[in-house]
This record gives sequence, C-alpha cells and structure tokens, in this order.
Amino acid sequence: MSDIAGAAKRLLLGRPFRSDRLSRTLLPKRIAFPVFASDALSSVAYAPDEIILTLSIAGVGAALLSPWVGVAVVVVLLVVVASYRQNVHAYPSGGGDYEVTTTNLGPRAGLGVASALLVDYALTVAVSISSGAQYAASAIPALRGHEVALALGLVGLLMLVNLRGVRESGRFFAIPTYVFMAAVGSLVVTGAVRSLLGGLPEAESAALDVAARPGFSEGLVGLGGALLVLRAFASGSAALTGVEAISNGVPSFRKPKSRNAATTLALLGAVSATFLMAILLLARATGVRYVEDPASQLLRDGVPVGEDYVQHPVLGQLADAVFEGAPVAFLLLTVATGLILVFAANTAFNGFPVLGSILARDGYLPRQLHTRGDRLAFSNGIVTLAVGAGVLIWAFDARVTRLIQLYIVGVFVSFTLSQLGMVRHWNVRLRTEPEGPERRAMLRRRAVNVVGLGLTGTVLVVVLVSKFTHGAWIAVLAMALVYVVMAGVRRHYDLVAAELALGDDPAAARALPSRVHAIVLLARLHKPAMRALAYARATRPSVLEAVTVNVDPEATEALREQWEALDVPVPLRVLDSPFREITRPVLGYVKSIRRESPRDLVVVYVPEYVVGHWWEQLLHNQSALRLKSRLLFTPGVVVASVPWQLASSAVQAPDGGPAVEK
Repeated sequence: MSDIAGAAKRLLLGRPFRSDRLSRTLLPKRIAFPVFASDALSSVAYAPDEIILTLSIAGVGAALLSPWVGVAVVVVLLVVVASYRQNVHAYPSGGGDYEVTTTNLGPRAGLGVASALLVDYALTVAVSISSGAQYAASAIPALRGHEVALALGLVGLLMLVNLRGVRESGRFFAIPTYVFMAAVGSLVVTGAVRSLLGGLPEAESAALDVAARPGFSEGLVGLGGALLVLRAFASGSAALTGVEAISNGVPSFRKPKSRNAATTLALLGAVSATFLMAILLLARATGVRYVEDPASQLLRDGVPVGEDYVQHPVLGQLADAVFEGAPVAFLLLTVATGLILVFAANTAFNGFPVLGSILARDGYLPRQLHTRGDRLAFSNGIVTLAVGAGVLIWAFDARVTRLIQLYIVGVFVSFTLSQLGMVRHWNVRLRTEPEGPERRAMLRRRAVNVVGLGLTGTVLVVVLVSKFTHGAWIAVLAMALVYVVMAGVRRHYDLVAAELALGDDPAAARALPSRVHAIVLLARLHKPAMRALAYARATRPSVLEAVTVNVDPEATEALREQWEALDVPVPLRVLDSPFREITRPVLGYVKSIRRESPRDLVVVYVPEYVVGHWWEQLLHNQSALRLKSRLLFTPGVVVASVPWQLASSAVQAPDGGPAVEK
C-alpha cells in the first residue's frame, strides 16, 4: 500500500529535490512577474465591475463617475507601489509587512499584520477562484449551478501544481499571464483607436436603463451619496491586493534580489494602473451597465428585464463591443481572463507558505509549517491555504459579490501598519545620519512613506466604515481569531521551552538515576518474549524482572511451569487482576516502585508484532497500545518497544528484502 502511495505521489509531484538545489529554484524577473503579479493584474477583471456595480445603486448617471473613482484608486496604488519598492530594499529577507512592523512597532503589531495577511491570502484564493468559476459558467452554460464544485476542483489543481515547486508553478502560470496582458492591451489599444475614429460600438447593455435603489432616486446627493462613493472606492481598492506579495517573495528572486523585486513592483504598478483606468474609460464610452441585481435593476422600456437576462462581466461586454466582428479576439480575451482569475490565486500560494514559514520559525504557528517538502516548497503551508480557501468558497457559495465584502480589509491593515513601521524606520536612521546626499535621500523616502501612511490609513477607515455591515466584520473577526490562536501557539512554545530548559545548574540535568528497574511484560513465553528479555538483560539494569498479569489462572500456571522448565535466569512476578484487566495492575505496580524509590528509573519492555497489513494491526498489539498510552503519562517511566517482524511484514521492508529474522 505504501509503495502505491509513494508511486502516486511521485507521479503527481515529481521526484524529490536535494537541499543543494534550492538556488536553482530562484526566479528570473520574467517568471517572477507572473508568479507574484497575477493577483494584482487579475483585479482589473473585477475591480472595475465592483466600482460600476456600487455606483449603479444610485442609477445610471452615478455610474458615469466611475473613472474619477478609478483615479483615486490609481493614486493610492502608485503611492503604495513606491512605498513597497523601499520595503524590499530595507527588508529583503521575505518577512515583508510582518518583518517591517515587528522590527519597528513591536511583536504585537507584527502579529496583527500577520493575522491580517493570512486571512487576506485565503480570501485572495477564494475570490480569484470564485470569479474564475463564474466567468467559466457564463461562457459555458453547462457549468451554471456547479460553480462551487468547479471552484473547489480548481483550488485542488492549484495546490498540486504548487506542491511541485515554485519554479515549476511559475513556468506553468507565465504564458497565461502574458497572454492576458497582451489580450487586455489589444482591447485597450483597439478601443482607443476606434473611439478616436468615431467607430466605437455600444456595449450590449447600453440600451438598458438602471433603476436606482430606494433612497437614491435623486442620485448621489447627501450623506448617503457620499457614503456610496466611498463604498465604490473601497471596492475598487481591491486593485491593490497582491502588491504586498512581492515584498514577501523577495527571497524567491534571483540576485540582486532587492533590485529585481523593486523592478517587478514598478512594472506591476504601471500595468495595473493603465489597465484599470483604460477599462473604466472604455466602459463609460461604450455605455456598459452592470448592477447587483440585473433582474430588477436593469430596465428595458421601463420594464425590468427579468430573471432570464444574463449579465456578463464588464470586461466581457467590452470585448464583445470592441472586438465586434472578430470572434477569435473576443474568445481569446474571455479565456485569458478566466485563466488569470484562477491563476491569480497562485500569488497567495506563494505568499502564504513563506509567511507561514517565518511565523512558524518565530513560534507563532506549528513548527511543521517551517519545513520545506521534498520538492523544496513549503508543502504544509500550501495545503493549509488550500483547505482554508476551500472552506470559504463552500461557505459563501463561490459568490464574488459576497466574498468581496470581506476582501481588502486585511491587506489595508497590513499596508497601514507597514507604512507606519517604515516611517519609524527612517526616523531611527535619521537620528544618526549626518548631513549629506544619503540623509536627503532618507528624507525623500520617509516623505513617500508618510504619504503612503496617510492614504492607506484613510482607505482603511473608508473600507471599515463603508463595508463593515456588508460583511467586513467577518474578516475582522477572523483576523482577531487568528491573532488569538497564534498568540496561544507562541505561549505554548514558550512554556514548553521554559519547562525543558536546563536552568542555572546544567550538571543537575545530567545526573543519572540512582538505579534502573527493568520490567519485561509477558503474556506468554514465545520468541518475541525471549527477545525482549535478551534486550533487557543486555542493558544491565540494577533490577530485572518479568511481569505477567493473571487474567486466566490456567494460562498463568502453564506460563509459570514453562518458565521454570526453561530455567530462565530472571524472576517472574505475577500480578493479580480480579476484574481481568491488564492495564490497571501494571500501572499500579509501576507506581508502587516509583513510590518506594522516587529516584529510580523504571524501564518497561513491551514485545510487539510488526505486521504487513492494516487488518492485522486490529488483531495484534491492542493491549500493548493501551499500556504504552497510559505509561507515557507516568513520570520516571521509559517505555521500550521490542519489535518482532511477522512474515507478512516482508512486503513492507524498505529494501524489498526479507523482514523476518529466523
């Protein structure tokens, strides 16, 4: 069975890598860009939708403000990119926002950032995969109603690809990412040219009217209108997600790591800002209508279009209009968009395991997350992220409009605290830096981080105010829960370390027990029992005795006679058991030895069968298992298992050879 499992693992994941191959897994910029930038790039496929959808609550006229909301989002995006370019130079170890915040603001602030990022990474996967599943369902009618199953399957596929290693997954995702960039670039250029020439067609929904929701019949006026604009801005700020992933992934870049990461960040900022603004401007020029409830909000001749109307995403409507008469271009953009939305989750599959490894190293997460798998990827972190994202997809029915309300809260918490940490970083360095070019450069860098702090802090407040009652409270609660869990894990590790420390007198920890009292447990006299006796005698204990429990008087008497006939040079002690128990009499006897000589070490030798089939385990070793589980909690007791390989265990021998000793 284990051979079959091992072969299946090798088929899915590939052959294991030696540790000295770690340097070969580092990424050049051409592969690092699609690996770490796909999340931010994919947001141009749904961030414009969320801006237009939110503004459309106040009617079609309000949606005309979408480019101005986009300008505000782009300003924040560019400032954040400029700030993170400084982060990757100052803190290139891969800790990203967590390291910046912990170093400059203290471990509690760092733990808060870490909890926000972990939750946001899980939401990134859930939102991206759900959006991709919805795109696929809109293109393939047979998939409608099966979005959840499709999304969960895609999460499993991404998990397997990433378990094969960072470099392999990067190559897998590079081509679709660049195809998406080329397709959107063609859409933008073609749309701009047709608009300038006066031949830009209208979108399929341009002929429809948008009914304002109750309370917004007069448009964006008053406090309600202002809050709606802020909510649209908060939803559009999803375009900034993924920017922080590059700062967490600096160790994965080829040397010079910081410079390559900073270059990738600059390219990401330029492409994302251009695409976001171009899509919003084209949506306005083609008259795209996009609403939350198309059946009731979209009107044709004053009548709602009804449930039969299928509303396509903004990018799909633009492709249909701009590429009119070119179905191949439309199909290419649609397929590339669906793929990039799925592959955007790969950014989180690279960021989450690295951050989880750093947190595990610092004692905030289980140590298993710090260990690389046999393909040099952080396998446990990858699996953990896949499970968390799968739960979110299932719980929210793979609905992007429901998940998006939880989104970006965590990333702006990390943005804001990271900017505050960088301001503190520059303040500390400026105290000792003399006048000169380097000091002036530090002042400029601090100014960038101060502006970034102001903008990201403002956006965080806007997000919390405008989206808290729409679901953001769930994200905040999840962050608080993750924070408490990680603090509890660290507290446990600290308590264990203190308990196991040698203390002020290391010599006391090396003190030997006064005597060793060895006990060999017997049920009958056979080869495993004789081997256990031989092993126990070889250790030369101070006291050695064989112990059996009298649950069957006839069997006990037969054992005693056989023992005397063989003249075994070890005394045999029989423990009474009026209620035919085995575990309790043995525990009582061991504890009595400990009471009489507290400094004695008691070693209990337990003969065990090594079997080759799972069902044989059910037939053997049950008493031994119960005994060992109870003895483990008894102070001053060591349990030694003495194995005896049965014939069936030969199939499980590591070298394929015989496992049975004659």
